[in-house]
Amino acid sequence: MKVSTALPGLSDAPELAGIFPAGCASRTVLDHVSSKWGVLILVALWDGPQRWSELRRRADGISEKMLAQTLKILEGDGFLRRDARPVIPPRVDYSLTDRGRELVAVLLPLVSWVAEHASEIVNPDGANPGGAEKSEETVDAKTAP
Repeated sequence: MKVSTALPGLSDAPELAGIFPAGCASRTVLDHVSSKWGVLILVALWDGPQRWSELRRRADGISEKMLAQTLKILEGDGFLRRDARPVIPPRVDYSLTDRGRELVAVLLPLVSWVAEHASEIVNPDGANPGGAEKSEETVDAKTAP
């Protein structure tokens, strides 16, 4: 008995055909969950409930405005829960819902693949991550008296 190793195509998953029309709701959801900050926040919450400040530190570089916007969108989509406690000072924890955990379980292999290959994709010829490679002449010119 021969086992097929071919990947399924769109014809094997008719529900995927609906993602292509411009007005499809899945486009909105894809936009929310596949944004840079959306993915990072969702993956960060995989480790368990976190406060605003913890999420801000984990998603290094996110602005307060973008964090607030991303959390609000993901909460509205039902991927995360906002738990505000009436204490002084106020405490708000964010956590994944069951739907959010299901989504992150699917996202983790993608994020892992990206982390593994990002450097070689962004810098295919081994160039400096911060910019162009320095030539010996540039280095010599800076160190010459």
